[in-house]
Amino acid sequence: MNTSNNARLIEQLDSFDLAERQQALKALVMCSGTSLPEPLERVNMHMHSFFSYNTKNYSPSHIAWEARCQGLFAAGLCDFDVLDGLEEFLAAGQTLGLRVTVNLETRAFFRDYAQVDINSPGEPGVTYIMGAGFARSPKPGSRTAATLLQYRRQAEERNRSLVARINARLPEIALDYDADVLPLSPGACPTERHIMRAYREKANAAFKTPVALFAFWAKLMKARPVDVKTWSQKIPVMEDKIRAVLAKSGGIGYARPTEKTFPPVDAFVAWVRDCQALPMATWLDGMSRGEADATAMLGGLRERGVCALNIIPDRNHRIADSAVRAVKLQKLAEIVAVADKLQLPINIGTEMNKEGQPFVDDTLSGALQPYHAAFLRGACIMVGQTLLARYANFSYVSAAAQSEFGDNTRQKNDFFEAVGKLPPLTTVLAAKLSDLGPEKCLACLRDAARRGQEKSGMVYD
Repeated sequence: MNTSNNARLIEQLDSFDLAERQQALKALVMCSGTSLPEPLERVNMHMHSFFSYNTKNYSPSHIAWEARCQGLFAAGLCDFDVLDGLEEFLAAGQTLGLRVTVNLETRAFFRDYAQVDINSPGEPGVTYIMGAGFARSPKPGSRTAATLLQYRRQAEERNRSLVARINARLPEIALDYDADVLPLSPGACPTERHIMRAYREKANAAFKTPVALFAFWAKLMKARPVDVKTWSQKIPVMEDKIRAVLAKSGGIGYARPTEKTFPPVDAFVAWVRDCQALPMATWLDGMSRGEADATAMLGGLRERGVCALNIIPDRNHRIADSAVRAVKLQKLAEIVAVADKLQLPINIGTEMNKEGQPFVDDTLSGALQPYHAAFLRGACIMVGQTLLARYANFSYVSAAAQSEFGDNTRQKNDFFEAVGKLPPLTTVLAAKLSDLGPEKCLACLRDAARRGQEKSGMVYD
């Protein structure tokens, strides 16, 4: 493969033009031939794209390409407040022969924990929460589509209010939200991290010398200009520092959230289920008051309809301080045990929205090895959910699944896992499943899962 042409095509994967991204991906596949590696039991089911914020500015297509190049068994897209990358990511999976799924992440208010931190530090009652395994975007004009639009608008309102507060305090680098922030996101739904990028770029333009620039940030950060100079050499590091002093708890633009700032947990869970996706709790590291009793927290969410759990394992094992690492590893063991007891599939990933995060967790060895089977099982369940919901109208939370499995969650998990283990869809196989229609497709997938095609190498028929 021509190296320069390869580099050009990979760069094109991050174009804001969807057609260019799709053309580049198909060209890369054609050029790579049979050189792509065989998948290993490595998964990353939680990766943000440039639709919400990716530290390398990867598009959904680029994430899928990188996942296939690194031999991932399965990959999951997860953006904040939007499903803009859903069809692109699912199509990229078919183009590449990669198992994929699509999630959505947001923040919600959990009234039962209104007085304590949960997994959003410094924000009592606020919890990150997800919907997992979206098989398609809500139908235009539907109630679910209206709610998704509402989440997008709420996010924009929070963003504009944040920018207004910061602008009032820092007029020398004031932003025009429409001109400076919106263009940073191809879906016009930027995140807080995009805003920080805009402030960094505005400051770079406003201060004509490095000395003045470093002095400006040093005063805000209560740091030495020489430290700011060092941080500025790595853009993601600098933007994290800017975020800390402008937007996070204690920052000059921070406003403590209330019940009206974010949707209620119950409302979000209901919306996700209406979309035939899995409401998914998220877990930080077990160190907050809200997460201290994992059984109580997950049990309460499960009663509200949550049926899966997201973990970012990197937070609990790649830690320099051995004493802190030991405590966090114990917390990880506890949360995995509780999830197993409650039969909550576990979704893992690295996010890819912060400097230093690995592209994939090493669950085949080291501290994460004891949980490898559970993490792989969770990934397969999410892939199975995507296939069954999209082609057979048989989602994990559907009335049909409830009728078949009742309260036997283990049996349901076994079935969805078996479907998720099937060979990854190709464009040709996806067309065949669509042509079958939901009823015949369900029978086909059920039979394929029973025969274990992941071992025989057979195709769906």
